[in-house]
Amino acid sequence: MLAAGYSRRFGGDKRRLTLSDGRSLLAASLELPCSMLEEIWLVLRPDESIAELGLPASIKLVQHPLTAQGMGHSLAAGAERLLAESNADAVAIFLADMPSIHRDSLETLIAHSSANTIVLPSYQGERGHPVLFGRDFWPQLATLSGDAGAKPVLQQNAEVVHIVELDDPGVLQDVDTQEDWQCLNTR
Repeated sequence: MLAAGYSRRFGGDKRRLTLSDGRSLLAASLELPCSMLEEIWLVLRPDESIAELGLPASIKLVQHPLTAQGMGHSLAAGAERLLAESNADAVAIFLADMPSIHRDSLETLIAHSSANTIVLPSYQGERGHPVLFGRDFWPQLATLSGDAGAKPVLQQNAEVVHIVELDDPGVLQDVDTQEDWQCLNTR
């Protein structure tokens, strides 16, 4: 899960916002992957700890000084650690501000994933998250930089990208603005 951003569009640390059920936005976003996946890797800012965010100690922490320079650097830092320490066939890239993804959506995406595919969720024709990258693409993820995210990897491997249409608006619903937060927190 990518959680090293600085929430500039939001205007404050949105990861620590409290939902009506008492969970932080970050904790709520981690709930689904923690309940379904064997390994949870969390990319955080270099000066943070899992304990200060009130997260389970079982989460594996990834930190790198360049994560402040954009999502590409966060993806690269995570991919480097996965290549060195994980035996998984694929990684699901979650964002720290997306707590509304349905369990059956993740199950469907996992069923379509393999070491040599990239799986993208879609809702009503619009691409969302989490994106699942097979192990074959981790070396490419490890070379990313800047703030473009994984778009270069998707473009270079378009022939193996599988778009899975889901009946789940949660794959699109993130919290980038105060208005997004109000919509999420009033549901």
